[in-house]
Amino acid sequence: MPFSDEFIQQWEHIIEQVNKTEVPLECIKKVVIRLGDRRQKTINLAALRRQGLDLEEVETILTRTLTELGDTVRDIDFVVDVTEVAKLVQPETDKLLKDL
Repeated sequence: MPFSDEFIQQWEHIIEQVNKTEVPLECIKKVVIRLGDRRQKTINLAALRRQGLDLEEVETILTRTLTELGDTVRDIDFVVDVTEVAKLVQPETDKLLKDL
């Protein structure tokens, strides 16, 4: 079910307020790996999932890449997939709030 732009914007606002130290792979759109020499490598997890890879295969690719880059990794940023977060959280939110 597609969500409205307003609905997604509300979730973007909520997500911006959360410290993202542990994020489920299914909720990450991209991983941006910043390297010590001012380069960066981006792994598009959403594209890998669309290609049919399961979460274990995606995790293997991510782990292998980070291992190969080793000490050159300076920082890692997660780009959160707001739509996936909404799909995951909204049904539980609806359940909690239905009787209020």
